[in-house]
Amino acid sequence: MSEKVKPRQAATVILLRRAGPKGFKVFLTRRPDGMPFLGGMYCYPGGSVTRDDASAAMIQRCAGLPGETARKIVGAAFSPREATGFWVAAIRELFEEVGVLLAVTASGAPFNINHLEVNRLADLHRCLLEKSLTFPALLEMQNLYCDLASLAYFSHWQTPAQIAMRFDTRFFVAALPSDQAPLESSYEVAHSLWLGPERAMELHEHGDLPMIFPTFASLRTLADFDTLESVLKEYRVTENASNSAAAKLSRRRQTPH
Repeated sequence: MSEKVKPRQAATVILLRRAGPKGFKVFLTRRPDGMPFLGGMYCYPGGSVTRDDASAAMIQRCAGLPGETARKIVGAAFSPREATGFWVAAIRELFEEVGVLLAVTASGAPFNINHLEVNRLADLHRCLLEKSLTFPALLEMQNLYCDLASLAYFSHWQTPAQIAMRFDTRFFVAALPSDQAPLESSYEVAHSLWLGPERAMELHEHGDLPMIFPTFASLRTLADFDTLESVLKEYRVTENASNSAAAKLSRRRQTPH
């Protein structure tokens, strides 16, 4: 009898954007055929949670969600720092795979990209992929912080025990920043597309959009919503309403670590 493989902790982001006056679309990426996990499948940007995602240096570059609140959401089996690592991994993987950065400035204001910063961000993205720059170092260079509040916790799925490569994945939803656009392809993305949830399910049923069940199930859930605002309102974390990014950053500057 083969021994069960312990699943790796992982995080993924269901990226949404407005489409028309009321509708919205979902960003789906197709993994290259040669990938050992989900090769050829359509899914959302994401990947494994690493030890560095919950490091002290990384936590110092986060804002918008207290560790205790993150722990309440993902479970008491994790420390506040470990729980925060899921949010960090989701933001890091989104940037690594498709170049979208969910961040705030030191004042807590949203990170806005101007024309001069587009090329700079592309250079930093390349350095991150080449491992000549770490994610917290990248944020520090730009005086930015991971915007944990931009992610709304959505669902939790685990790969079945009989599959050799297993993941224990937390799904998040986030709105695409108005001044950013995801890369159409990258080292882990053969190509990508934006689709309404119902259209994506229709293509899947016709065999034109291969995906695993958790991806389909999330689309089915999203199809019940009419607007992007209604999705974010339903899943938005409300426990940290009084802990704005600006307030948290201000407290951090006053508190030794």
